[in-house]
Amino acid sequence: MKGLAFAGSNSIESINKQLVKYTLSYFTGHQVNLIDLNDYEMPLFSVDRERATGHPQLAYDFVFNIEIADFLVISLAEHNRSYTTAFKNLYDWISRVDKKFFREKPMLLMSTSPGAYGGGNVMHTAKTFFPQFGANIIETFSLPSFHTHFNPEQGIIEPELKKQHEETVIRFLNQLKP
Repeated sequence: MKGLAFAGSNSIESINKQLVKYTLSYFTGHQVNLIDLNDYEMPLFSVDRERATGHPQLAYDFVFNIEIADFLVISLAEHNRSYTTAFKNLYDWISRVDKKFFREKPMLLMSTSPGAYGGGNVMHTAKTFFPQFGANIIETFSLPSFHTHFNPEQGIIEPELKKQHEETVIRFLNQLKP
């Protein structure tokens, strides 16, 4: 099966991208396209700009990446209790190209942050609103206190969180239909 994975951050040191990469190590036997939001940077969304210039080609390209995938692995970064500006702008543009842009693809939705809530606010927001855009959220995982519980060489190092993550990923993989 083919997957699409990304972190909802444009930081070159994104902890959410690190979590996605670590998670993808469990996806042996699957072809997963890990993309970077920096490759989809578009002008700030506005209805005036949309009316004047239409939709950027990058918005169509992003929707196409979702369309050709069989499943999605996403980890959202949290800025001020919500999506990052980079992700929100992308989200705004692609929702104008196709309101149901997630296309009911099975989704593993994750978040992490340096704080103890692990991006819980953005996770709550996404779980509330993504289904309105065609998301089929199968499993979720939030990693609190990233810098305490994650090591770049070893991945998740706190035993209980590692176990929760593995169980979540395995449940997700078991629900994918070949």
